[in-house]
Amino acid sequence: MKKVFHIISHFDVGGAERVAVNIAKSRTDGFEYHVVELIRARSKFTRVFMQELDDAGIRYHRAYVPDVRFHYLFERLAAYTFPLWFLPLFLKHRPAVVHSHTEMPDLAVWWFFRLFPRLLHGCKVVRTIHNTRLWNGMEGTGRRVERFFIRHDSNVAISTSVRDSYEKEYHRRAPMIYNGVAETPQRPYDGLAQGKINILFAGRFEPQKGVSTLIGIIKRMKDDGRFHFHIIGDGSLKPDIGREIGPLDCVTMRPPVHGLAACLSSFDYLLMPSEFEGLSIMSIEASLAGLPVIANSCPGLRDTLPPDWPLCVRGNDLGQYAAIFRNLRKRTGNDPLSKKAAAFAKERFGIRRMQEAYEAVYLY
Repeated sequence: MKKVFHIISHFDVGGAERVAVNIAKSRTDGFEYHVVELIRARSKFTRVFMQELDDAGIRYHRAYVPDVRFHYLFERLAAYTFPLWFLPLFLKHRPAVVHSHTEMPDLAVWWFFRLFPRLLHGCKVVRTIHNTRLWNGMEGTGRRVERFFIRHDSNVAISTSVRDSYEKEYHRRAPMIYNGVAETPQRPYDGLAQGKINILFAGRFEPQKGVSTLIGIIKRMKDDGRFHFHIIGDGSLKPDIGREIGPLDCVTMRPPVHGLAACLSSFDYLLMPSEFEGLSIMSIEASLAGLPVIANSCPGLRDTLPPDWPLCVRGNDLGQYAAIFRNLRKRTGNDPLSKKAAAFAKERFGIRRMQEAYEAVYLY
């Protein structure tokens, strides 16, 4: 039995976490999957996350360092103390593959094998590159970590944008495996504004997600009575959103909603003004649900949509967003845009295709 350990940042909402779980749900004979948490999450979603692992028969291992968000201090502490508790787990199970996802798990895996290099014998290291920009604020450490992954031929990119960005920065071309996303049975969302065009923004309230542009768009459209904006999520910029647009009658704010992917078809459009992405799971989920995406044509987001997608803007230009919004109509649920997006997503982002591609990497 080939044991594969996925190292993820925390048991919580996240695109990288979803990818790890989707790979681990594979039923290919000869593989046993474990999911290992680096930072101990404690959100409302954590228990649901673990229940999903239980239901799928995936073994999991919880972290010890708590999820306290304070200038990456606790994330770095978790990464550098990771070898202390992971070593007994490693020696007990002797995984054939250690597969890391996102920078802090990458840092933890690098540090573990730097302290215990002999354990690399008989263990393959795989690392999925989930973003077009890596190691913000940790460039020096990041270059040491990248040398390790390059030396061990570990890297896998999730999109052409990620692959090209990595090659430009680190002068190595990684193979590419698109993230796989499952179609989710849909149910009604309970908070729609009747008689309005319901626009959804859902994600982390961080600069990467284009929060400043989101605020600018809604301020421009606040006097157009056709629209209602649903802002779902949490993050460091929540006070800015609450102050700038929270009081508006056309805005409803909610914390993260578990199972939101099952409600996407209820909305008319998904708004994604991201500055950059790795490969946006949310965009793919929306397309599979027939929800058209209004997107900034940024790396990692444009990869998820057809090349001639008409609801893309360049450079998060507010004027281009305004032009798109002027022409929006309430969806009928069976419109050509919905069909086009769904067909593109189904062809490119199948889960089984992703699982088989990674398992080929594990065996190589």
